[in-house]
Amino acid sequence: MPREASDGRRTFPGGDAILQDFVRFPWRALVYALLPAGLPSQPDQALHRRPPQHPRATRPGLVPEPTLLLSSPAEAWISRYQKQLVRSISPQFLEEIICHLRRLDLLTAEEAGRAQEASSLPEQVRAVVDVLAGKGSYASQCLQTFIETTNSQLYLHITVYGVAEKWNSILHLYLWFSSSPSPPFISLWAEPMVQKHLESLQSYYGNGLETGPLQRLTNLLLVEGLTDIQQKEHDILQIETTKGLRNVSKSIPLEKLFLPLSKVSIPPRISVTVGVAGIGKSTLVKLFVYSWAKGEINRDIMLVLPLTFRELNTYEKLSAERLIRLAFPHVTEPSCISAGAARTLLILDGLDEFKTPLDFSNTVVCTDPKKEIQVDNLITNIIRGNLLQEASVWVTSRPTAASQIPGGLVDRMTEIRGFGAAEMKEFLDQMFLDNRDLSSQVLHHIKANRSLHIMCTVPGFCWISGSSIGYYLKTSTDQSQEMTAVPKTLSEIYSYYFKMALSSDWPEKQRETLRIEQAVNNSKKILGSLGRLAFYGLLKRKYVFYEQDMKTYGIDLSLLQSSLCSRLLLKEEMQSSTAYYFSHLTIQEFLAAIYYYTAAKRAIFDLFTENGMSWPKLGFLNHFKSAVQRSLQAEDGQLDIFVRFLSGLLSPQVNKLLSGWLLAKDEHNSFRSQAISFLQGCLNTDYVISSRTVNTVHCLQEIQHMEIAKSVEEAMKNESLAGMLTPVNCSVLAYLLQVSDVCVEETNLSNCLTYNVCKSLLPQLLFCHNLRLDNNQFKDNVMELLGSVLSVKDCQIQKLSLAENQISNKGAKALARSLMVNRSLMVLDLRSNSIGPSGAKALADALKKNQVLLSLNLQHNVIKEDGATFLAEALLTNHKLTTLHLQKNSIGAQGARKIAEALKRNCSLKELMAGGCGPHAASRASGCDTAAGNAPSASCLRLSSNSVGDNGSVALAEALKVNHSLQSLDLQSNSISSAGVAALTAALCSNKGLVNLNLRENSISKEGGPAIACALRTNSTLRRLDLAANLLYDEGGKAIALAMKENRALTSLHLQWNFIQANAATALAQALKSNSSLASLDLQENAIGDEGMAALSAALKVNTTLADLHLQVASVGAAGAQALAEALMVNKSLQILDLRGNSIGVAGAKAMANALKVNRSLRRLNLQENSLGMDGAICIATALKGNHGLTYVNLQGNRIGQSGAKMISDAIRTNSPDCIVEV
Repeated sequence: MPREASDGRRTFPGGDAILQDFVRFPWRALVYALLPAGLPSQPDQALHRRPPQHPRATRPGLVPEPTLLLSSPAEAWISRYQKQLVRSISPQFLEEIICHLRRLDLLTAEEAGRAQEASSLPEQVRAVVDVLAGKGSYASQCLQTFIETTNSQLYLHITVYGVAEKWNSILHLYLWFSSSPSPPFISLWAEPMVQKHLESLQSYYGNGLETGPLQRLTNLLLVEGLTDIQQKEHDILQIETTKGLRNVSKSIPLEKLFLPLSKVSIPPRISVTVGVAGIGKSTLVKLFVYSWAKGEINRDIMLVLPLTFRELNTYEKLSAERLIRLAFPHVTEPSCISAGAARTLLILDGLDEFKTPLDFSNTVVCTDPKKEIQVDNLITNIIRGNLLQEASVWVTSRPTAASQIPGGLVDRMTEIRGFGAAEMKEFLDQMFLDNRDLSSQVLHHIKANRSLHIMCTVPGFCWISGSSIGYYLKTSTDQSQEMTAVPKTLSEIYSYYFKMALSSDWPEKQRETLRIEQAVNNSKKILGSLGRLAFYGLLKRKYVFYEQDMKTYGIDLSLLQSSLCSRLLLKEEMQSSTAYYFSHLTIQEFLAAIYYYTAAKRAIFDLFTENGMSWPKLGFLNHFKSAVQRSLQAEDGQLDIFVRFLSGLLSPQVNKLLSGWLLAKDEHNSFRSQAISFLQGCLNTDYVISSRTVNTVHCLQEIQHMEIAKSVEEAMKNESLAGMLTPVNCSVLAYLLQVSDVCVEETNLSNCLTYNVCKSLLPQLLFCHNLRLDNNQFKDNVMELLGSVLSVKDCQIQKLSLAENQISNKGAKALARSLMVNRSLMVLDLRSNSIGPSGAKALADALKKNQVLLSLNLQHNVIKEDGATFLAEALLTNHKLTTLHLQKNSIGAQGARKIAEALKRNCSLKELMAGGCGPHAASRASGCDTAAGNAPSASCLRLSSNSVGDNGSVALAEALKVNHSLQSLDLQSNSISSAGVAALTAALCSNKGLVNLNLRENSISKEGGPAIACALRTNSTLRRLDLAANLLYDEGGKAIALAMKENRALTSLHLQWNFIQANAATALAQALKSNSSLASLDLQENAIGDEGMAALSAALKVNTTLADLHLQVASVGAAGAQALAEALMVNKSLQILDLRGNSIGVAGAKAMANALKVNRSLRRLNLQENSLGMDGAICIATALKGNHGLTYVNLQGNRIGQSGAKMISDAIRTNSPDCIVEV
């Protein structure tokens, strides 16, 4: 036993250093005594949970009972801690244990299988432990070592918990060390106490969790910090501006929120979760605590201590240990937690409700856990790590309040996502459980209003909106004369909500028997007092109130028990007081607006000065102007929604709803027009548009003055904004960019913006997903602006088109710099600018780092050979780009060679476009452009009009032999002759990836036909082949036709303008009789004549796959048309037939008309310029009466005359109203 030295200190025999350490820190002796054999001999090592270095020696004298000596053999470890193992091991860790034991051959596959088949997790763990217990000391020691080295905290939990449970008698040591300032923590882990804590958490936090869709809370968005908008703007403006979406690709499951993200990282100490008001922050905390208390998640955390800032508001001073007692009232000695003996999670919910702002720059350092200090100083010391250093801390907050915590102190920041479509539907279904039809109607109205739909991604707002619209739908049938329109604006929604509350018609309750008039009279007084509380609370940024606040504002606490108050004001009983808070932030703001609206009519002093000491202000309008001006001056948007509600109370619809309830009837009429004029004057900002300016437009919408917005929106639809973007219209445009349906698919601001206008709209352009800024004469200075936007971390632009501007290499460099850091842009279109080789180099350098961009269009940018070389170098390292357009850039054969070399190693590029887009190719190219612009999954590299020639083709062919990822190659207009084609087609014989090949407008002669035919016989992947405008003649065409008899892959073949005549057409017809893959055949501008047409017609009688047939200007006469008509009577696959520019005449028209009466497959028919005359056109028009398949017919250029055209149009409108006919 220890003895006392002459100086009063306790010492041990032999003066052992370890025992001396125990004297200094007595509680360590208990840890040391309770830990099992195999831990380090140094106390500090044991407490820091390091792997064991050597066995521990026995310490006679420290532990008196022989049964407590910790030198028992290793095989006893499993049996000693079996109960703790079964209780503590998670499913994931059990899998790791089984894999480890399998690698050591300590567990057979059969034994592992039997364990995993057990009905529950405890049974699975018990089965593994039982198997190991029977295999001797080595198996036991392996399990002990594995747990100790891979999960040291779990190991400490198992051993400390287990020994404390088994040896409660050792607590007498605490009495011996009673003078120690840091008492032991053994009593903390006494199971009844912990069990009581867990049961209390389950009871409190499990209440109400079953209601509402909670799946979205099990996955949080992993963010890198707060954006500028989150730090500065009101919650509602954050949602409106970002359209409810964050540019975040990573998420983290709730159960991994406090785990390391990788094997080399450490668990976060400070975690912050943000979300706007009503998103579910407190519900998330309840879900986590309840799941942890039930043992479902985070079993590595030994203790969870949940607290709210509402509760902390009631204390002036606290110590760290007293704070622990607040969260864990069952603990007798919290010093063990403050010393970090066990992993603890401290939860601080609702920072935005804390009464005192956190000031980290002036924190008074405190390291004593027993010292009581100001609560705000305590929190800052805990977050800084001066107190509770070993504890993890989780703070939840609205984004603006979360910005108080310096980013450098936050180890992990997450954000709660809003409702998805399915979750919103489920939420509304639960709101209206007894009426699913009503739920569907409410959802339909929400979806019909884009702005409202975005807002309803927040559960709290969805509840208010759903309740209001449901109330409108239920009452509009009975009171149709009063309920004129479904609520759309914020003010209308909240007016219905308050009217519903006042009339006691709540979704989950039946209408009370008390008459509505009596309910209103009884409620007006309390609403007036609550409104004053709400208004001045809003000014003070106070969102939680206590009994003293209620008394200050003259609120009778007994009246708060009424049903009305319970619907607007929530109550929370706490240990030392009662807290009150409005059910949603917007409820407080609406009540504040009603109070201000009512008080402003009689107030003679500024209402924003609570003590009344101010210059006199008389009249409602002066007070209204004062509120709007204060809102415009507030940088954080604190008053934005308040002034929207205040403006909305002047609208006719809201006044009609609340007349006799909260407002006097028609009193708004005398103020409304002047308020509108004042708000419009606030918009004349000389092209300086802020969030406050946009909010002013919202105010005009709330007041139901929508004329300006409608005119600007109409101009957006018609793409006629040019010349009308005055400062006022620019403000309205900024508003429309957030809410208009016109901007859903694409925001088209082409040919209308100037530098100043673009600069003013930057904050709104930031969140446009698909942005077109073509033909605005933008120069490099605008690129500097756009580059700054693309560099912002919350940028959401995914597709940006800057075609046909005046961008040079300097502007390209500005964009390139932004691509280095941008994480959203997937499509960038810079066609028809002048970036040159140096601009191409800057973009190429950016591509070496950027791993987001999928499509880049540099068509017509004079990048030349050097630019192609730079881009080729980028393709060697970039593994994301799938589409590259380089048409009309004069890259030459050498540039093509460089790109070809890169293709041998690049596996991401799918489509290579090296040909020029002439007028005939426009329609085909547009299909690719659209695909690239909307979803560039099958992307392209275009090199058209680049003088690639045969030498470049040979280089590309070599690349195709090894590159099997490229799907589309466009070599249009590149002076490629038969020699180049021979190389390319030889490569096609072995290539397994190319799907589209465009060789249009080259110099391929009839000698190239056999080479192409050879490729078609062996290649099984090519789907589309374009050989238009070459020199194949009949010989080349016949060779290709013979190959088509064997080919089963090609679906589209373009042979336009190849000097093909009847012989080749006949050969193609023979191929069509047996070919079952070709769906589109283009023979336009080839003189196949009636003979060729007759052969093709015969083939159409048996062919079942051809859907498109293009025979423009093919020398087809009446005889050919008659043969074709016979085929159409039996053919069931042809959908598009283009006979434009032939001479079928009246006879051919009559034959076609007869066929149309029978045919049901044809959808589009072009008979333009075919000498039909009036009679022929009437025949076609009459035939449409019996045809219900055609949707488009073109009869232009047939000398019908104006009167004939009207007659035919009337006939078609009568016979086939769904068919579009151009006459």
